[in-house]
Amino acid sequence: MTHWRRLPGDDLERSYGMTSTAGASFETIDSGFHSHGTRCAARIYRPSVTEPVPVIVMAHGFGGVRTVRLPAYAETFAAAGYAVVLFDYRYFGDSDGQPRQLLDIDSQLDDWRSAVKWARNLPGIDASRVVGWGTSFAGGHVLTIGAEGDEFAAVIAQVPHTSGVAALRAAGLRASMRLLPKALHDSWRALRRGEPIYVNSVGVAGSVAVMTAPGADDGVERMYAESGVRRDSRVETVAARVVLRVGLYSPGRRAARITCPTLIQVATDDNIAPARSAKKAAALIRSSTFRSYLGGHFSPYVSPLFESVIADQLTFLRKVVPTRVLGPGR
Repeated sequence: MTHWRRLPGDDLERSYGMTSTAGASFETIDSGFHSHGTRCAARIYRPSVTEPVPVIVMAHGFGGVRTVRLPAYAETFAAAGYAVVLFDYRYFGDSDGQPRQLLDIDSQLDDWRSAVKWARNLPGIDASRVVGWGTSFAGGHVLTIGAEGDEFAAVIAQVPHTSGVAALRAAGLRASMRLLPKALHDSWRALRRGEPIYVNSVGVAGSVAVMTAPGADDGVERMYAESGVRRDSRVETVAARVVLRVGLYSPGRRAARITCPTLIQVATDDNIAPARSAKKAAALIRSSTFRSYLGGHFSPYVSPLFESVIADQLTFLRKVVPTRVLGPGR
């Protein structure tokens, strides 16, 4: 049966019925928080336990939305006894903010800080045990936030963006040059407060899109299929100005400042966020676990690799932030 409740700092939200799995049962609640005056949509997954539990804060990758494949991770974590806050950045998905599809790195980092602060204050949460979970571009974001201090009890970075230079090299000169005119035009429009010039976030090889590496478009297609979401029901564009920033954003440079336990997972044939750069970042972290898998950038999200990737994430979580539902060694 559905009911209504008030959550800290937000309006009344709808709570959905309990879900039973092989682990703990849990409920999902659609809610949200405010980041610098803009409301970010979030779904809370809350296990049916009485004691305070760790919370995993999650967000989507470059130009994505939280509803594509990320619920599969969140449901698995909730069944294992962890609370989850899964959110869309401002300007994307179900969150507010204008103009739409504006991928501003500093704004997304602010959204992360706001999400973590909000998650700490939710009922039934152990505020000392917040885990940052990020994938692809968000994998870089959790490394960046982790390097700032003691925000996280642990970090999971899946196929993370760690080096802007490496990402540009992987994209190739021709692909970058196809984007450059639109990026410059959009940056000029931004200075004049004009409407953005958009480019596709992913496309086939040779197209004008941010991610055109071989297999990228097919990989995203599989993610939508396994999510049960129609691809044409979501917007897959970004304001082109971000192209000028990606090459300057290298979270791996500050990895040595991360003091909490960190799991970094890479795909050997990743031609978007190269595994070699992520491995270098992992080597700088005081307490890191590094896992490598055969596959491309989008392989961890779908079967058969998804099962191995999520199993390793659970093993890591049970070790560094265990719950009573599934403690160490279980």
